[in-house]
Formats: sequence, C-alpha cells, structure tokens
Amino acid sequence: MQTASRLSLINWIASQGLTGLPEQELLRGFCERCCDEGLDLSRGLVIIDTLHPIYEGRAFRWSDTPSNESDVIEYGSTAEGDAAKNWRRSVFYHLLEHGHDEMVIDLAEAPSLDFGQIGDLAENGHRHFLAFVHRFGESGALGQMDCLYSYWTTRRDDGFSEAELAALRDLVPVLGLAIKSAQQVDIVRTLGRVYLGRDASEQVLRGRISRGVTERINAVLWYSDLRGSTGISESIGPDEIIPFLNDYAQAVIDAIHEAGGDVLKLIGDGVLAMFWGEDMADARRAALRAEHLFRKNIAALNARRAAEGRPTTTAYIGLHVGQVFYGNIGSEDRLDFTVVGPTVNEVSRIAAMSRSVDRELLASSEFYKGLDAAGRRYLVSTGRYALRGIGRAQDLYTLDPEVDASEPVTGSYERYLAN
Repeated sequence: MQTASRLSLINWIASQGLTGLPEQELLRGFCERCCDEGLDLSRGLVIIDTLHPIYEGRAFRWSDTPSNESDVIEYGSTAEGDAAKNWRRSVFYHLLEHGHDEMVIDLAEAPSLDFGQIGDLAENGHRHFLAFVHRFGESGALGQMDCLYSYWTTRRDDGFSEAELAALRDLVPVLGLAIKSAQQVDIVRTLGRVYLGRDASEQVLRGRISRGVTERINAVLWYSDLRGSTGISESIGPDEIIPFLNDYAQAVIDAIHEAGGDVLKLIGDGVLAMFWGEDMADARRAALRAEHLFRKNIAALNARRAAEGRPTTTAYIGLHVGQVFYGNIGSEDRLDFTVVGPTVNEVSRIAAMSRSVDRELLASSEFYKGLDAAGRRYLVSTGRYALRGIGRAQDLYTLDPEVDASEPVTGSYERYLAN
C-alpha cells in the first residue's frame, strides 16, 4: 500500500471516528478500503474490554465472505470456567504473558500450535495470521479497558508481504484509537443509564448539567418499598443479602422500564420512578401497567426463589401525581439529576401507609381523579387518611379485589392496560 493510500485511509478513519460511526462500520470500511488498495484481507477481528454491569467487553468482526456470524459480540467474564480456559489458549493471552506486541503465524502450522481458533481459520481457507496487542497507558485505561486486541488474515498462499505488515502496523493503531473513542462514548451512555436513569442520562448528555437548572413538570410518581426486607436481611447470610435485593430490584425496574417509566433513585430497597408525557391520563395508565407487570414478575421470581429454598417477599407501591422540579440539585462538585418537591414526599408517605391498611398498592386522590372513566372502574377507595407530615387528609385508592378474584375482570383490566 502506497504512502498516499495510507494517508487517505488514515484521514477516513479519523473523520469517521469524529462523526461517531459505529465500531463495526469502522472495521468494515477499513477492511474494504484495504482490499481496494491491494491489501487482501480475508478477516479482521477487533476486541476491546468495556465498563458494563453485564458484559466484560465487545468484539467486532469482518469477513470477506458472507456468513451467519454476528458483526458484534458482547462477552461476559473471562475470569472463570470455559471462558477463562479459552482466553488462556488465545494468541492475545500469550502476547500479554510474554510482553510482546504482535505475532505472525503461517496458518499451515496451526495444527502444531496450541492456540485456540487458529485451526478453524486454517480450515476455512485463511493462510496468514497477524495479531496485535495495543496497550493503553495508565491514564488511558478505563476499568478493564486497558488494551485493544486485533487479528488480521489473508487467503493468499504467500501471505502478507513485509510492506503489507508494515502498512497494518501503521494503520491498525489509528483504527484502534477510533474504536476506543466510540467505546468510551458507549461507556458514558451505559453508565449514565445505569446510574442516573434513562431520561436523566439523556438530559445530562445533552448538556443539562448546570447546578440549579431544573424544569417544572407534571409527573406520575411511583414509590415502592419491599415488605419485611429488614427482617429477611437479618435472617439470611451476608452473602445472600445483595442477591436478594438485586432479584427484587430487577423485578421492579424491568416492569417500570417496560411500561415506559424512568427509574430515578434506588433508596435502600426502595425505588422512586416517574411516568410523564403530554397526556397525563396515559402516564397514569402506564404506572398501573408497570404495577401489573411487577406483580407478574414477583410471582415468577417468588416461585423460583421458593423452589431454591430462599426467602420471598413482595412490595408496597404508592402512586401519586403532581408538580415536581426535575433537574440538577446538589453542590458544585456533587449533583444529582432527580425530582424534588412536596409530591415526592407525599408519594413516599402513601407507600408507607400501605403497611397500615394492608394493601400492596395505594394511589392518591389526584392519581384517581385524573384517570379516564374506564380506569377508575378498577380502583376502590380504602378510606380517608391523614399522611404523616402532610397537612390535608385525602382518600386513598387500591385495586378492586375483583381484578384478582374474577378472570373476566382480570382480562378486562389487562385489555385496558394494553390500550
């Protein structure tokens, strides 16, 4: 590959990296342009670790022939089990262990080498193999994301020429920098969604990070709290407490997200969430849909945990509607993007009242009154109550017992929620 061609490809990588082209598209464009310039790549694979609550990292691959393989692979921990064994048999592990940066292999020799996957490459017609490990400096690492791994193959019998190896040594680091940049954007978005919530994360990433900048909105607020969690935590081993909390948090959060809500805070075993939009009747219905989904999640979860001999529980849920301030609250060096206002205090009090009246769901008068006529048919009053710290008494509502007791009513309610 001539110098002019290399410079042209470097400029393409840089420009596409700046525009935010996805990693797999960067790899595909790189490989196709190399082939156009006479560098006959037959396969390319780029691997980079990431920061994610489930995945350890991602791999991106390109092939010169159509296949059923995915262009993107998300992989879990390589610390144990078969994944650890496969990792220790990889060329990349060998390079790291011996402090090398690259390895060239004639794939005709694959049967005599104890490396995973290269035998498959040889059987599929690839003839020459080049692997790189590009290490990040200490200030460039982010969690486990401290290296970029890649390999490149050709089907040509005479393999890569020295000039082609030199071209790849020049070009792959530039591609790696663009892919690392894209991964860092993905990491920021992932961490934002995981720790701030979906909408709050998008607000922050759009630049709404100034202290004190808030928006006054009408929202349906959800506050849920696990029943008897303190007693359960005291009765089980320390190593069981976090799995217990995680199981039930998953059941709540999955339901809220599926119904279109946003989780704002995890407060111990409590969850604060909101539903909002132009049509507040729809937001109320979405909150009821989330509550219904949550009960289904709880039923499945409790069946599994009971079969495993683990403690089970359920949750109290309060629903309320009102104006809140939504935005940045805190100090100059520690901000929280959340909601504040009397409505937030009231919804937590409503959820706490559920214990006293022995109802798993309580909704405020404001919530009830704003439902459409069809929705109000499924709620019944539990009486009038004065909430602690709240000046006025109000009627609180719960689901009509017929929703659970009568199959026709259950079906009607589910159809209402689905509309």
